Amino acid sequence: MVPGRRIRLRFWLEMVLAAAGTVLIALTLTVPDWIEGLTGQDPDGGSGAAEWAVVVAVGALTAASALAARLEWRRRSALAARPAGWDPDRHDG
Repeated sequence: MVPGRRIRLRFWLEMVLAAAGTVLIALTLTVPDWIEGLTGQDPDGGSGAAEWAVVVAVGALTAASALAARLEWRRRSALAARPAGWDPDRHDG
């Protein structure tokens, strides 16, 4: 790692959100009625529609978080590849 080029907290938050979303999707695939088991309530009459609505919403958040983490990682990699003291305003290439 290049000194001064640490991975920002933002990257780790995005990775945690992406991982949590992946776990939630896997949970819904293996235990389709997890909301009923967790809360004791049956918001969708046992059809599983509530769980799938949560999965769709969390799936979108997971994809967005994973993409944001990737962009943050690429940003860090691009900064690390620049020579020390590089100034984009004085760069003529």
